[in-house]
Amino acid sequence: MSDQESSTSASQTEGEFEGEMEGDEELEEGPKDSAPSLSSTLRAVIRIKQKYQFLKRRREELALGLGGAGTLTGAPARTSPKIFTFDGVTPSSAVPQKKKRKRRRRVMFPNGNRQRAPPKQERSRAKYCLYLLFAIVFLQVYNAIENLDDHVLRYDLDGLEKTLRREVFGQQGAVEGLLSHLKDYLSTYVHNKPLVVSVHGPSGVGKSHLGRLLAGHFRSVVGEPLVLQYYVLHHCPQEADALQCAHNLSSLISQMVVRAEEEEKIPLFIFDEAEHMHEEILDELWQLVTSKKSNEYLNAIYLFLSNLGHAHITKHMLHNSSSSSMALTASSRHSNLVKELTPILRNTLENLHSLWTEVDILPLGLLEKGHVMECFLDEMTREGFYPDHTNIERLAGEIEYYPAVGGHEYSQMGCKQVVAKVNLL
Repeated sequence: MSDQESSTSASQTEGEFEGEMEGDEELEEGPKDSAPSLSSTLRAVIRIKQKYQFLKRRREELALGLGGAGTLTGAPARTSPKIFTFDGVTPSSAVPQKKKRKRRRRVMFPNGNRQRAPPKQERSRAKYCLYLLFAIVFLQVYNAIENLDDHVLRYDLDGLEKTLRREVFGQQGAVEGLLSHLKDYLSTYVHNKPLVVSVHGPSGVGKSHLGRLLAGHFRSVVGEPLVLQYYVLHHCPQEADALQCAHNLSSLISQMVVRAEEEEKIPLFIFDEAEHMHEEILDELWQLVTSKKSNEYLNAIYLFLSNLGHAHITKHMLHNSSSSSMALTASSRHSNLVKELTPILRNTLENLHSLWTEVDILPLGLLEKGHVMECFLDEMTREGFYPDHTNIERLAGEIEYYPAVGGHEYSQMGCKQVVAKVNLL
């Protein structure tokens, strides 16, 4: 059917073209006289050109749907030729695509030629809890350190150090040792035993003066009720009253430690002239020092001042002083003194009473002539006298000294006679 239609349209097109061409020929024959020189070849070219333009015009009309206007009446309708497009063709039907092959995972065989991939570990939720625990512990430790600093600042150990260095002469090594004990103990409020320090030295080297300075400082930082200065010859001079004195002392210490526990402070107990203590008082103090029945008895500082073992200290100072020791600092000389005398003093004291086994021994050395002059200068300034150097040397010369050893001239009585001589001025 389509072949017939195409043939019919083609015949009609040729008929129309021939009709037009005949009309053109008639037009051309009309002016034949005017153009007799036109050759048959030229007319054939014009004819082909006109045919081409006619076909071109006809195709445009057919494309615009205007082909029916030019057809004859009763002629079958002509249809436009089918043109191939890709609109109705799907990609799958047009070009078959290859299916994507899934990439298979390599299987790692446990042999020596290939490395085995480590198994993928699952994350545990407990890890985050562990991180949280570490953070909490860090904050607790940091807070504890801050509290320790605050606890040390409460007792103003820096101010105490300045006071002792300014007021105590010739015992700088012993001062550093005492401050070291206090800093270590006062850095925390929780202890497993009290701090017990025993200061030993010959007469006049500054034991009682050191005790008074410590008592005054602690009264200013913890209060008067938490500081006790106990002078044995004053509070309990009679041996017959020793038992009652021991009971009264134990009751007083118990009251003070209970109050200190309520105020979260550490009390100070100073026992001067400890060499005159009676056996009953030593027994009671030993029970308090070694007591584990409650926490308040563990947070306390006991300071004993005595001249027990002074003979060993004097002998050691006189026999071990040499010109080479003058180059050593005060701290080095005192560290050597503590290292060499502590075993000797401990053996001597342990034979006297069990209390001395619980103490930290701190020996004080002999004072030289230069230290005695410093004592005179300080006392004269305190009393309002003009500190004349010539007068100070004269007064220091009146003090008795041991024979000079290695360039050192040690006083037999220390600074004990300084106050009496200044009062005579």
